[in-house]
Amino acid sequence: MKKEDAEKLLHEKVEDGSTVSPVLPKGVKNYLIDIDGTITEDVPNEQPERMATCKPFPDALKTLNKWYDKGHLICFFTSRTEEHRKVTETWLNKHGFKYHSLLMGKPRGGNYHWVDNHLVKATRYNGKFTDLVEKEVTIQVFKD
Repeated sequence: MKKEDAEKLLHEKVEDGSTVSPVLPKGVKNYLIDIDGTITEDVPNEQPERMATCKPFPDALKTLNKWYDKGHLICFFTSRTEEHRKVTETWLNKHGFKYHSLLMGKPRGGNYHWVDNHLVKATRYNGKFTDLVEKEVTIQVFKD
């Protein structure tokens, strides 16, 4: 799905006169992908000169572009600051990453616990990108 098509898909939706969040078509995933330590070496914000010269992980490039080509939404969500947007966009484009959006300023430090009114699935990057597989795990949820 091209960036323009994704923007049309995610425009505001109105039901019964009220604006509601858009719902993606069945089977379309909205991937939030970290950059440093996930699709390339771990480059801290304190060493921005490395951001332009680091190399992508080949399996990440192949897998993410495959997901993009299958119609999924790709959003890079990074702890890099807004001042690093240009070098980040240049790097992504230089290495051929296909994506729909880039969110800067993700909180640093990890151990994320995301609370949302939408279904959220998290996959920890563990050294290589592959097709995703189903696995049962225990998670924390709110009481019913």
